[in-house]
Amino acid sequence: MTATATAHVTSTVEFEVARIRALVRERRFTDGVAAAAALLSRVPENRDVLHLLALGQRHLSRIADALATLEQLEQFHPGYSRLYQERGHCYVAVQDAPRAIHAFLRAVAINPALPPSWSMLEGLYRMSGDADNAGRAAAHVAKLKSLPQDVITATGLFSDGDLPAAEKMIRAFLLANGDHIEAMRLLARIGAALEVFDDAELLLEGVLQRVPGYVAARHDYASVLLGRHKYQQALAELDKLLAIDPANRQYRTLQATAVVGLGDHSRAISLYADLLRGAPPGSPNAAELHLSMAHSLKTLGRGADAIDEYRAAARERSDFGDAYWSLANLKTYRFSDAELEAMRHAETAATGLVDRYHLCFALGKAYEDRAEYSVSWDYYQRGNELKRAASRYRPEVIELNTVNQKQVCTREFFERRKGDGVASAAPIFVVGLPRSGSTLIEQILASHSAVEGTQELADVPRYVLELQGRERDFESPRYPGVLALLPAAEVVRFAERYLHDTRVYRTGKPRFIDKMPNNFRHIGLIHLMFPNAKIIDARREPMACCFGNLKQLFARGQEFAYSIEDIARYYRTYLELMEHWDAVLPGRVLRVHHEDLVNDLESSVRLILGFCELPFEHGCVEFHRTERSIRTASSEQVRQPIFRGGLEQWRNFDTWLSPLRESLGDALVRYRA
Repeated sequence: MTATATAHVTSTVEFEVARIRALVRERRFTDGVAAAAALLSRVPENRDVLHLLALGQRHLSRIADALATLEQLEQFHPGYSRLYQERGHCYVAVQDAPRAIHAFLRAVAINPALPPSWSMLEGLYRMSGDADNAGRAAAHVAKLKSLPQDVITATGLFSDGDLPAAEKMIRAFLLANGDHIEAMRLLARIGAALEVFDDAELLLEGVLQRVPGYVAARHDYASVLLGRHKYQQALAELDKLLAIDPANRQYRTLQATAVVGLGDHSRAISLYADLLRGAPPGSPNAAELHLSMAHSLKTLGRGADAIDEYRAAARERSDFGDAYWSLANLKTYRFSDAELEAMRHAETAATGLVDRYHLCFALGKAYEDRAEYSVSWDYYQRGNELKRAASRYRPEVIELNTVNQKQVCTREFFERRKGDGVASAAPIFVVGLPRSGSTLIEQILASHSAVEGTQELADVPRYVLELQGRERDFESPRYPGVLALLPAAEVVRFAERYLHDTRVYRTGKPRFIDKMPNNFRHIGLIHLMFPNAKIIDARREPMACCFGNLKQLFARGQEFAYSIEDIARYYRTYLELMEHWDAVLPGRVLRVHHEDLVNDLESSVRLILGFCELPFEHGCVEFHRTERSIRTASSEQVRQPIFRGGLEQWRNFDTWLSPLRESLGDALVRYRA
């Protein structure tokens, strides 16, 4: 179907939904139900059609039909608050107060801005003699009555996932009415949901300056700080919240997340264990707690204990895709026949999108390990299609950045900026694509007595976001052009801030590693900040590297990895930009080919250490003996002697990779230039 045809179908459905909504408003329920049922045959998963159909059926006293429709709605849209509100009304109609209360509570848990649900809860609690809960519900009703209607409506849109509509409405409200605490907080929450964390941080700082005692806003603020990887600041905010409510499980869970961010996995495991001990039976977040504990155990190299916790997470929730994918992502785990059957059963259209693509990647790995490559590829392909469909990735943004870097960061530019930055040679930046062997290089370097292994530090990307500014124009971005206008003092400020902020990950060794792969896009900024720092480009043969990305589900980011076209374009622009850095900063970057490292380990280790001006230590050759936290997907592999098995794995899938080979084109040769 063409884009024009698709748009026509969409607009026709929207017109019909509006007509049905008007019929319901006019209380023409028989006509509304008939129209909704007819439209449903064309769009059986449409949220609004299902909701309007159930609402009309209830008003026609067809309660059983309405409840069946709501079950169908829950199958496709389990996070829709008005589904549970409508279910509550159905149970009220049949005088089932306990089920009605349960349904209304689920509704307001998703969307606290539902006056009808709160009003019904107040009445139901009063009928059952529960004065305390009736009072709490009445307080919510009173609070909602005190808020402007636009704020209530936008909150409802946000809670039900309609982020663009919610953002448009609340921005217009703020423009018309000036600063309004609840509107500012809502816009910050929308920003956090869209991962525009810098805007959200500024908005919440403004809220807390005006109302320091606003506990919910401080909770939002701590969450946003975690999103920005500002773990120390987040812990400080959580300490304030825990001083008020030390038993609060949300605060304690965020505290454990911040501790993980700081790399203190032993403490995190203790915090997660306490949370699990205190979890009520059937606790909805028990599966996530087991998963988080397993991640920390894995990072510390406690593989058997991690497996036990991943399995516990899967037992808590049978369709928990992340638990199965995490087992697969150990790279060394092999699924039993029973586990495979459970995963296949869970991977159906009825399973939520996120769980489903996690299960697809896990099944892809499971069948690859069994040498059933056709089945494996089907699952990898399905997982990639599901993940890509949910992504907002635009490859042209990355390609424009490459063009702009080449125009701004010329040899003449760097000559003019000679002397900028700070003289420290402490950081060692390992860059490249994911799945290119960067974790192996990191482990080799971290095995040296003078080098600290940290993690994929988010500091440089965060500075880039600051330089881009709050109003981002993807067609004409401020960065990297703003580098030409950046005063020398500002470059020094960024460099000193980097050294200060990364100190929390270090223990006093003179050198440390920053292994954020995508920093290859920011070598110009890195060179300005640290002209003496060492930069290593971890490079892998393009077919192996791209296939490694296609079968990897990343925890976050790396949105270019979920289609053959996207990963091939990204690899090509990576080569183009690295060729540019080689031309304008000759000798500045050491290129380490993964295949050379695997085939001649000691020579490669000597090359890396010599480039970093570090004396040779044999422990770097026996890197697998080094005990340290490793957070990446290759953590179990680099705890073993050199792993050669991955060099040619992609050839098992050669039948399906012709489009990748064609998309890479001359990159298949250029990568060695």
